[in-house]
Amino acid sequence: MQPRPSFKEIVPELREFLAAQLPAFLTKQRWFGGKARRIQSAEIVDIIPLRGESRDALVLIVTVSYIDGANDLYVVPLYRTEAAAAGSENNQPAFEVSTRHGSHLQFSDAMKDEKALSLLLNATLEKRVFTGEQGELRGFQTTAFPNLYASSPGALQPKLLTGEQSNSSVIYGERLILKFFRRIEEGVNPELEIGTFLTEKAHYPHIAPLAGWLEYRTHDGKAMTQAILQTFVPNEGDAWRYTLKSLAGFYEAVAKRGTIGSSLPANFSPQAFDPPQCARESVDSYLGMAGLLARRTAELHLALASESSGPAFVPEPFTQEFQRTLENSLAELTSKTFTLLRQKISHLPGELCEKANELLARQGEIEHIFHSILSAPIEALRTRVHGDYHLGQVLYTGSEFVIIDFEGEPARPLAARRVKQSPLQDVAGMLRSFHYAAFAPLSGAAGQKATSIGNVAQANVWAERWYSWVSGRFLREYFDTSGDASYLPQNQTNKKNLLQLYLLEKSVYELGYELNNRPTWVRIPLEGISQVLAT
Repeated sequence: MQPRPSFKEIVPELREFLAAQLPAFLTKQRWFGGKARRIQSAEIVDIIPLRGESRDALVLIVTVSYIDGANDLYVVPLYRTEAAAAGSENNQPAFEVSTRHGSHLQFSDAMKDEKALSLLLNATLEKRVFTGEQGELRGFQTTAFPNLYASSPGALQPKLLTGEQSNSSVIYGERLILKFFRRIEEGVNPELEIGTFLTEKAHYPHIAPLAGWLEYRTHDGKAMTQAILQTFVPNEGDAWRYTLKSLAGFYEAVAKRGTIGSSLPANFSPQAFDPPQCARESVDSYLGMAGLLARRTAELHLALASESSGPAFVPEPFTQEFQRTLENSLAELTSKTFTLLRQKISHLPGELCEKANELLARQGEIEHIFHSILSAPIEALRTRVHGDYHLGQVLYTGSEFVIIDFEGEPARPLAARRVKQSPLQDVAGMLRSFHYAAFAPLSGAAGQKATSIGNVAQANVWAERWYSWVSGRFLREYFDTSGDASYLPQNQTNKKNLLQLYLLEKSVYELGYELNNRPTWVRIPLEGISQVLAT
């Protein structure tokens, strides 16, 4: 029997046959971010063989070009499928290649193969280098690695997580977790940069410490973060899940109290930090955890602002140029979002059309708020921030919170995600997440309904009040912990205005996102924008 050719021997065939099959493969993947675009071509720019004792695999570096002229760089790990395994449910061949040697080869997704996943882990554990035609994949370790990982008998069993949307993550023996970035760009990924800083220099304890990483580097010196390896943190799910569970109990409890009027005192203020006695029993426990999350958030921001020399992290002032650039960006965001709202308003439910029309009439008011805040000097410093902060980016351990996912919004360019911002941008992101959590169950948007509250108007009032209590407690604890931090305006009015700016920016962004992706959620950002305008 003629031996199978090596990867090196069939590179031309791999390029030809795999590239032709890639567009169909990519559009079926959850992590592929170009589904809304038409793919013009997929070109394999590098093939990196991964060789181990029990599995040979390869990593494809692929340039995806779209009809609109844009392009992205994606990474696709594959392994050569044995004929006997190809029919199993988890190893259906994704690609087939016929070679000039007369061989018919099959390739499957390496992220679904335990032996291939072990190769990726070992690349970091052994600081290995895998060389391709145009570059190399190299494993690195942080200085904290020896304390985070100790050799143990037997291999760490890999398990691919299925919930991720833009990357692929693998847990190894519930000791380590590898996040494998699918779309890569030249430069350091913020998750690697921030994770290294918080682990090695600031020693911030409420993250998953960084143990190592994989880097793809071209032979002409262009470096790209391919993956990060972190300590696995046992948890009970994210803070979003924890919050919805708490809210279910809250809605069940308030439903038993009858009407709003008979349940709350007449002088109730929706801006109050603490709930009245009649609601305290069902929300007090969560308020305590919201306060804890606020303290952890403030401590994170203090840690990120602690650098005194390194240019990547040393705080910088707001400048006229930065504020002008930010204002132009917000004006463009507002214009695009409101144009989209006008295009899609006829498809919204009747009760939302009136709300949407009212908002459309206030576009100028929104633009004026952005201009008035950003045209005045902002006496505060900008720092590195989380950049995509919400309840889904925080793990709940049962008694503590652990902050994760520091890569920023994956849809934004890498350079934009590394720009220093006000930490109040993160605060606004978490406040908006609380607002989403409060209203999502009422519309079934979170997969459940607070059906025990029969009156929709009453349910909405309870949701607003829950949000007011929780956001009030979060803000109080956050500012108490931050103290006179240099990244916060010392004038209370200026502090309020800057927070309002980021809340409004986030709400407008959310409106555009929901119009394009989840029309059933549109009511939440509509209410969010109206709420910010009312303050």
